Formats: sequence, structure tokens, C-alpha cells
Amino acid sequence: MIELYVDGASAGNPGKSGIGIFIKGEGHHIQLSEKIAPTDNHSAEFQALIRGLEETAKLTTGIVSVRSDSQIVVSAVDNEFVKNATYKKYLAEILTIAEQFDYFFIKWIPTAENRAADALAKKALHMP
Repeated sequence: MIELYVDGASAGNPGKSGIGIFIKGEGHHIQLSEKIAPTDNHSAEFQALIRGLEETAKLTTGIVSVRSDSQIVVSAVDNEFVKNATYKKYLAEILTIAEQFDYFFIKWIPTAENRAADALAKKALHMP
């Protein structure tokens, strides 16, 4: 089983943004910190999940357990629905990638339990 922790950060609305991805399990321990185009925080959270799933798909087609501190992202994926038109394209991409895995789970966790991904996302805000 692969555990995927994701987080997005934005300094402004929209503003400078970054994503943090922490992947562990099945012998993997991967940390990614990437700058993304300026956006709002929710969009950054969705983009972090997409990017994390893309990386995870390179490692396994088996069981993937995602953890995020973004209630909007977790709710959207759980319900396969989001009202905001901007987020609909992100959700569609997430659901398409998730179909590649034998089992896909997503769970909301408090920010305190998502420190690794949070630190990576904040680090990305300061990248050139």
C-alpha cells in the first residue's frame, strides 16, 4: 500500500503558490516540493492531489491511501461532485487517475498530521 500525503499553499488569492507531496510505502519515501502558477489555495490543493496521484501511478496500480487536510478536496473526491466550475476540471482529472488503482481511498486529516506535505508546499512558495 502507498500512502500519499498532499498539500497546497498560496500566498494570496490568487498569489504565489506551491504544492507538497509526500509518498511512502512499498519501499518508497518520496518528497516533492514544486512551485505552480499563481492561484488560490483550493486550486493549489486540487493540483497537489493531481500531481501526487501522477507520481503514485508511476509506482503502483495497487492500493493507494490519500491523506489531505483540505476538506473541500476530500469532500469533492468522496462525493465525486463539486459545485465550483473551476474545481470541476480538477476533480475530473483526479477521478480519471484514481481509476488506475485497484483500491483508492481518501481521508481528511488535521493539518497537524499533514506536516510533511505542508512543509513541502510552503517550501515551494519560496522557490525561484
